[in-house]
Amino acid sequence: MTLRRRLLDWILAGLLIVIPALVLRASLSARSPSRVDQAVLRVTAPLQAAVTWGANLVGGWWGKYVALINVEAENRELRAENEKLREKLAALSRRAVDIDALEALAALKQKSSADSLGARVIAAPMSPEFRVLRIRIDRGKSDVSVGMPVITAGGPVGRIIKVFGNYADVELVSDNAARTEVVIARTGGRGIMTGLGKTDSYACSIEWLERATNPEAAIKVGDEVVTSGLGATFPPGLLIGTVSKITGDDGMFQSVEVMPSVDVSRVRSVLVLLAPPPPPDPDAKNKKRSDAMFGARAL
Repeated sequence: MTLRRRLLDWILAGLLIVIPALVLRASLSARSPSRVDQAVLRVTAPLQAAVTWGANLVGGWWGKYVALINVEAENRELRAENEKLREKLAALSRRAVDIDALEALAALKQKSSADSLGARVIAAPMSPEFRVLRIRIDRGKSDVSVGMPVITAGGPVGRIIKVFGNYADVELVSDNAARTEVVIARTGGRGIMTGLGKTDSYACSIEWLERATNPEAAIKVGDEVVTSGLGATFPPGLLIGTVSKITGDDGMFQSVEVMPSVDVSRVRSVLVLLAPPPPPDPDAKNKKRSDAMFGARAL
């Protein structure tokens, strides 16, 4: 190392020691600093201001960066918690719907005198227009058989057409292959209700309804349609739908369109009727007296 390089190193080291000492001395001097202190302050004040401004700027940016990181972390936690609450609310809503449906089925089971079995809907294939084509229940060969009627508290749903393993498929009353004996509740007109087979509607039709001779007994839109009990499918008197349109009238007969009372897209549980209800006792309203004993009867 040359002598010139050594001198430069010593001078630089001295300046690095002397300048901070002078700045410190000037900053700590009394109220009347010397000319040397004043000169040092005039030279170093702009530099100190620039350094302070830069430090504040960097510190502000750093604080905002840290704050943003904390806010992002809090947002992630809030989003995760919100998602959990949404899932819990959806589960509680589904449970509430299931409880309401089960309570309605329990009430229906108490009212019905037929042997029945509760079942849960596990699948509902749909058409491209979001019409339910049939439903599948969680009862199989050990519980049900083909032909058994399926109902809800709102009315008939259909009948079982296929049983496999632990499951069964139910044909809806709105299917175009379904046939249900029905009665117009207000007029007493009888007919067979069949599904129209529309992909976007559950509408059914009743054809060849005999026209009533009394104009007041004519079928009207809004008339209730109930099961007749014939055909060994559904018990009598169950509301199956309402007349939504008069589609034909040839003088002696009428044709009507019926909208089923049960919205199968909302059905979650059903009741399978294992056997038809017992027929009513014709002598139930007659008072019976005991037979005579030893040729005499008590008065």
